[in-house]
Amino acid sequence: MLPALLAFGLLVVLAVIGTAFSLPALRGSERELDYAANLMRFVGRFFPPDFSVTGRALGALVETFQIAMLATVFAVLAALPLGAAGARTLAPQPVVWAVRLLLNVIRTLPGLIWALLAVAVVGPNPLAGVIGLTFYSLGYLAKFFADAFESVDLEVARGLRAIGASGPQAFQYGLWPHARPLVWSYSLWMLEYNLRSASIVGYVGAGGIGTLLHVYHEYYEWDKFATVLLLILALVTLLDLCGESLRHRISRRPEARPLAG
Repeated sequence: MLPALLAFGLLVVLAVIGTAFSLPALRGSERELDYAANLMRFVGRFFPPDFSVTGRALGALVETFQIAMLATVFAVLAALPLGAAGARTLAPQPVVWAVRLLLNVIRTLPGLIWALLAVAVVGPNPLAGVIGLTFYSLGYLAKFFADAFESVDLEVARGLRAIGASGPQAFQYGLWPHARPLVWSYSLWMLEYNLRSASIVGYVGAGGIGTLLHVYHEYYEWDKFATVLLLILALVTLLDLCGESLRHRISRRPEARPLAG
């Protein structure tokens, strides 16, 4: 009990020190500005929304969903083996270090920078958005999957190995049933995140509805900008509701099934 209290106290002290150290970042432009009036004036330009651009925006929104979906699927497929290789309970230590270092390098670059690099390679098109978000998602999903595999009790898998099961069988029936809820939950979260990110990568020419946002922003057409934001909000809310339902279903951890034969 005492070590836990000491650890908590240390975390509180570090949080206070970190907050005090970060306070200078709160300084503004050091000019006398009416922040409330500026905010109300800016927000007022968004209303009423111009729904005449709804058809064009819906087409771009479909492309945005396609970019986010493909990027998430590709990232999940690549992150599963990398996550297993980065789990300390499943892979040798040198492999774990190498994989973790690679994932740190990938996560160093924000999604917008990955999209910018992809645009430089394949040109300004939706493919650039898919490539950029795939790399960005991979850095996070592989780390999440590695942590999920490390959190699973390996006794069942070891028991299966002891009675003659192969490595893939031990993973399939002893480890995967317990890690699967976390893997699916992280994947759904990444899809929701990529949908938002795919709305931004269009600013650098990577396709999707971000291209419209960039155009309306450049020409100060905030009423049209508001319409696009409302459509993004509707899609994100719908996806969030579907994701919550799916997460609720997969959160029931199934028992490990016996080996066939």
